[in-house]
Amino acid sequence: MDVTERFEQERPRLVGIATRVLGDRVEAEDVVQQAWLRLHGTDGAGAGIESLPAWLTTVTTRLCLDRLRARVPVAEPSEEEVAATPDPADEVALADTVGQALQVVLDRLSPSERVAFVLHDSFGVEFGTIAAVLDTTPVAARKLASRARAKVRQPAPQDPLDDWELVDAFMAAAREGDFARLLRLLAPDAEVTADAAAVLVGTPSQIVGRQQVAEFFDGAAHAALAVYVAERPAAAWYDRGKAKVVFDFTLEAGVVRRITFRADPETLAHVVRRRGAERRA
Repeated sequence: MDVTERFEQERPRLVGIATRVLGDRVEAEDVVQQAWLRLHGTDGAGAGIESLPAWLTTVTTRLCLDRLRARVPVAEPSEEEVAATPDPADEVALADTVGQALQVVLDRLSPSERVAFVLHDSFGVEFGTIAAVLDTTPVAARKLASRARAKVRQPAPQDPLDDWELVDAFMAAAREGDFARLLRLLAPDAEVTADAAAVLVGTPSQIVGRQQVAEFFDGAAHAALAVYVAERPAAAWYDRGKAKVVFDFTLEAGVVRRITFRADPETLAHVVRRRGAERRA
């Protein structure tokens, strides 16, 4: 097999690495093409390279590093700072969480952290190889990956939502089946409760726990409309133009703490339709 065929076998993996590191498929393909040109320019077109996959991984990643560092600079930790950082979860891989949805989080990492994290946690590259790419030690490379891992786990800072925005965001996530967003919008101890009238028309009397509440709402509530109930933003299930069950939200610290299904006539009498971002003073 000649070097061109061997390179083409490696191309999908290299594009995958570059895409994860750079966050841009087109730029990643350009980087991989640069790697091919460098390979083609070596003596004997790579004939003396001991391990072509390792060589290509190193060259591709270093090209990505050059591009990352040419962007708006992010402060790089010193090797002393990296080595002194506690590392309670060295062996925890987050490959399943690295994807397009986390690109904003990855953009908060320094170039070295980003490379160490993506190579190790997404592609299983050994820290010795990562250290060679970053021109550092395996211990420091391990610490860089750990620092990145900790940053990825931290929720991105966000401006707090108004109550009506939080209610509408939750209902939209429910309708669209956006399970990950439902989890983010729920408190860890979130629960669903219901009054007696709501239970009689088929709502559950109680659901406890963020995971369980998210599973219940995931892909549901398509017929619910935005409403006010006693001046609070809420949602309601309508039938033949009349509110039948209100989803009454209890919100705390920017997340949903409780949703109470209400169907008693007194509550329904205070339900008023609301148009999207419409709010009351």
